[in-house]
Amino acid sequence: MNTPRPRVSARSFSPAAPLHALVRLALLLTLLTLLAPGGLLGQDGGVSLPVGTPAPDVELEDLDGNPVRLADVLDGKPALIEFWAIWCENCEALQPQLDRIQARFGDRMNVVAVAVAVSQSQRRVKRHIAEHAPGYPYLWDERGAAVRAYQAATTSIVVLVDAEGKVAYTGVGGDQDLVAAVEHLLGAAPAP
Repeated sequence: MNTPRPRVSARSFSPAAPLHALVRLALLLTLLTLLAPGGLLGQDGGVSLPVGTPAPDVELEDLDGNPVRLADVLDGKPALIEFWAIWCENCEALQPQLDRIQARFGDRMNVVAVAVAVSQSQRRVKRHIAEHAPGYPYLWDERGAAVRAYQAATTSIVVLVDAEGKVAYTGVGGDQDLVAAVEHLLGAAPAP
């Protein structure tokens, strides 16, 4: 007895279909990880490390490949650390705030971008800096040391560190009010 075979045409099969399913599954697993008790969003809704945690010191590289300790760059001052990438739209959305923070508070705190080594090169990061002149350092996280130490599961995670070297704020996404968070950290009056 011959059983009819289902008709398969080139239009009904897409080689990208399994890839799309995997991407959807990865996004779902990431979301579940973030929302799970004790996950990256934690019980208090924060991201990255819990507030009050000592800021980890990690070895990174400058954009010329020289080893740099994050603690040396922070220099014992309050700091804003952004986990950043050229392709990150949320990072681009945060850039005007980072520019304002650098201009207004650059003498009282350090701003540092940690360039993650995912889908970008040191050369592309250097080109970005040359075009935008942010006025603060970009460090290269070739091996993911800072990403792991700060539990930065994505880009656009921002960590504020107080003068005692403890995490004072964490946030993610392009809609963070970083200027207000820095004003609060430094005890500064809001800008007019």
